[in-house]
Amino acid sequence: MQQVFRKPVSLKDIQTHFCPGCHHGTFHRLVAEAMDEFGVQGRTIGVASVGCSVFLYGYFDIDVVEAPHGRAPAVATGVKRARPDSFVFTYQGDGDLAAIGTAEIIHAANRGEDITVVFVNNTTYGMTGGQMAPTTLVGQKTSTSPYGRNAGKDGSPIRMAELLAQLEGVAFSARVAVNTPRNLMDAKKQIKKAFRYQVEGKGFSFIEALSSCPTNWGMDPLAANERVGTEMCGYFPLGVFKNTAAI
Repeated sequence: MQQVFRKPVSLKDIQTHFCPGCHHGTFHRLVAEAMDEFGVQGRTIGVASVGCSVFLYGYFDIDVVEAPHGRAPAVATGVKRARPDSFVFTYQGDGDLAAIGTAEIIHAANRGEDITVVFVNNTTYGMTGGQMAPTTLVGQKTSTSPYGRNAGKDGSPIRMAELLAQLEGVAFSARVAVNTPRNLMDAKKQIKKAFRYQVEGKGFSFIEALSSCPTNWGMDPLAANERVGTEMCGYFPLGVFKNTAAI
C-alpha cells in the first residue's frame, strides 16, 4: 500500500495541546515540510518568542533558543552571525512581534539579516488573556477593549507584511492563511519561498500567517475559521508584497 500522507521528519511525534480550531498546528506542519524539502533540519536553529508561539521547542525536532518577549529577531541576528552556516528562523505572535518587539523586527528587517521570520497574526494576545494587540481589528472586543477597538483612540491595526515590504533590507514579504484548502496550498508555497531565500543567501524573508484564536475570540472553531476568511482577510489582504529575486 502506498503511503500518501506522513508526518514531517522535522516535527516530533507528540499530541498537540493547542486549542481546538487554532491554526498554530497547521502552520507548524507547513514550516516543518519546508525544512524537510530543503534538508536543513540538522542545521536549523529556531528562535521562540513569548506567547503561544513559545511551544516551538516542544513540537519541532530542532535546536531552539528561547528569546525574551519581543526580542526574537535580535536573538536570531546573533545566532545567524555567530553560526552563519545555520538555518535560522523565528516564530512569533502579534503581541510579541508587532507590539513589544516592534523595534527588533523593524531593525533586523532593515539591516537585511539573513533570517526568516514567521509571524502568526491572530489579532490578540493569545496566551496572556486575550488583550488588544496592534493587529486587533477596529470594533473587535478584547479583555482590554471590552467595547471594541476604537480607531480614534487606539489607532488602526498594523499591516506588518506591507510595512516591512517598504524597507530596503527586506527581500521577501508575504501574507498567507490556512482557512481554506486553496489558501493552505498557497501558504505552503509562500513559506517554501521564504525558506528558499535564506537557503540561497538572498536576505531577510518574512511570512505573516493569519490564524484563528477561537478561545479568546469567544467562538467555536468553525466560526473562528470563517472569521479569518471574512473579517481578517478583508483588512489583511493575502498576497506577496515584495519578492526581490522573483522565485
